[in-house]
Amino acid sequence: MTDFVPLRIGEAAPDFLARSTEGMIRLSDYRGRWLVFFSHPGDFTPVCTSEFIALTQAFNRFEDMGCSLLGHSVDSLFSHLAWLRALHDDLGIRVPFPIVEDPSLEIARAYGMVSAEAHNAASVRAVYFIDPAGIVRALNWYPLAVGRSVGEMLRIVAALKRTDDGSCLAPEGWHPGDPVLAPPGFSKNEALSGDKATAWFYRHMPDEGSSQ
Repeated sequence: MTDFVPLRIGEAAPDFLARSTEGMIRLSDYRGRWLVFFSHPGDFTPVCTSEFIALTQAFNRFEDMGCSLLGHSVDSLFSHLAWLRALHDDLGIRVPFPIVEDPSLEIARAYGMVSAEAHNAASVRAVYFIDPAGIVRALNWYPLAVGRSVGEMLRIVAALKRTDDGSCLAPEGWHPGDPVLAPPGFSKNEALSGDKATAWFYRHMPDEGSSQ
């Protein structure tokens, strides 16, 4: 059996060309922008429907951060379009981002969402946060019965952007405008010179660099 190796933080996001609800999509077309690439196991599913409603409502917030959204499902383009029509007609939701099809599971396998031997998409519930250079900077997975938090997705993008230059760290629960953490010192002098024993590795400072 071929080893199942999920994509990891720091690795390049595999490029692909696929049909989508907005025409042909190549992942590398998003270079120069942050990207949230997220998958769902199938169209017309209750949990994913709730997520698409929330993502649509938050779309402009992602755009304001220079971050695009790209959905993925192993269902066919025809199924995607029928689902979008149902969301529009019954729930008043006009999804503003593309959804790529992946009926062969080629993309799902390239990203390690499923094993090479998998014949269905039961485990395809991943989110990849990809930076402008095409590198995976964060990721998370959810079970089928638990909806993802769009608020947390926004927070992760904001935190990744804020800490990208290495000038600070984002503490637990950080949101733009909250205090950030100074990078730790790495010398004996720094460890011994502070007025507190924790000062060299745990020091808050005002967040003066957030634009969001």
